[in-house]
Amino acid sequence: MTEMKTLTVTGYLEGLSFLLLLGLALPLRHYFDLVEPVRYIGMAHGVLFIAYVVVLMSTASKVKMPLWGMLGGVIAAFLPFGPFIFDRMLKKAIVSK
Repeated sequence: MTEMKTLTVTGYLEGLSFLLLLGLALPLRHYFDLVEPVRYIGMAHGVLFIAYVVVLMSTASKVKMPLWGMLGGVIAAFLPFGPFIFDRMLKKAIVSK
């Protein structure tokens, strides 16, 4: 199950970077005109998003992922706290099989 662990870690990092972007970098930009946090956190988030989708595709091919898994994982990446909720739902669905 190393694929699932890799997916979990990548999803948590991607979700955390999105929360940092929304909760820290964007308020700093709008209230204090600091653009550097958005630039660096945004770049890290973009790289982590691409890595998450690649790991999700790889995991879906190796693990018996439910049909909703691939699409649900990508949609979850666009929502705050989405990767965390998706990870819990996916693990529950795989264990119940």
